[in-house]
Amino acid sequence: MQRTPLFELHTELGGRMVDFAGWEMPIQFEGVVAEHTLCRAAAALFDVSHMAVIEIWGDNPAASLERLTPAGVTSIEPGRQRYGLFTTEDGGVIDDFMVTNWGEHLTIVANASRRDVDLPHLVAGLPDCNVVEKPEISLLALQGPKAAEVLIRLDPSLGDTVFNDARMASLGGIQVSASRAGYTGEDGFEIAVANGDAEALARLLLDQPEVGPSGLGARDTLRLEAGLCLYGNDLSETISPVEADLRWSIPKRRREAKDFPGADRIMTEWENGPSRIRVGLSAEGKRPIRDGATLSTADGTDAGIVTSGGYGPTVEAPVAMALVPPSLSEVGTPLVANVRGKDVPCTIANLPFAPHRYFRGTK
Repeated sequence: MQRTPLFELHTELGGRMVDFAGWEMPIQFEGVVAEHTLCRAAAALFDVSHMAVIEIWGDNPAASLERLTPAGVTSIEPGRQRYGLFTTEDGGVIDDFMVTNWGEHLTIVANASRRDVDLPHLVAGLPDCNVVEKPEISLLALQGPKAAEVLIRLDPSLGDTVFNDARMASLGGIQVSASRAGYTGEDGFEIAVANGDAEALARLLLDQPEVGPSGLGARDTLRLEAGLCLYGNDLSETISPVEADLRWSIPKRRREAKDFPGADRIMTEWENGPSRIRVGLSAEGKRPIRDGATLSTADGTDAGIVTSGGYGPTVEAPVAMALVPPSLSEVGTPLVANVRGKDVPCTIANLPFAPHRYFRGTK
């Protein structure tokens, strides 16, 4: 397994290490619930250096990248970032990513589990660009309602940032790029830093009274409560953006042009409705419904499959997401999940389970 530059720090802090996409990563430190609660109440520091950082250089890299994605890349202003999807010719999802416009080039952050797919896909699809992976860069995510207070204290120039702004900054004399975004539903920043400075930066942040270390376990429960997709569960090469309920990621200009991979299927589903749709699912009792559990109606009719599930510490109840037929997708629809041979009553629920608290500025 590969290790991030923070491996020694994780073990020093008592992190329980596990294999995640070929990387030895901390699943927890104090405990998933404690770390989840820390993120909702103060500021949690996550190591996400396993993710792929890729730069795209060229005469017009934004226009070039739109050949591979239905996202609106050319409309991203310098110093801003956006969520996007790489789609297959059949309309499935190769990966989801964040893309930042730095003026002269774009930076993509993509999933670790898809690095070996994404990089050759970009190289082959963008022959007019220079596509460069940046293994010398580490990524830290500081998330929670106190995260901005911490970073602005260290660099006041970040004080005017809002959701999806990206800015160069200096934290304790360490040069970083900081993007006001994250994967928890909370306000916060994702910070790119040179590998050689990663540990010093992490220690600096952990020295702040609001901050504590958090592992991938809490990151998963947080994103699940926030209703955010996980590639390999809620997204795959067989699940379309429409089925995944990610219509908002495809702007009108791209829909009208239909000039992206998989447009035929995606726009047909957009106009006529998909055969299945991602929904939220709440369950009775305390038993979590995990991914892969099958769903049925009370009379035993097949009703789809759970894609992600677990226990939500904030809502103090099991939460899940599932793909179900549109006819069964209305909030309040009762279903039954098969959990290890036992029937667990559940109900279609609104997403997200915990409200997003991204900072979009004051009116």
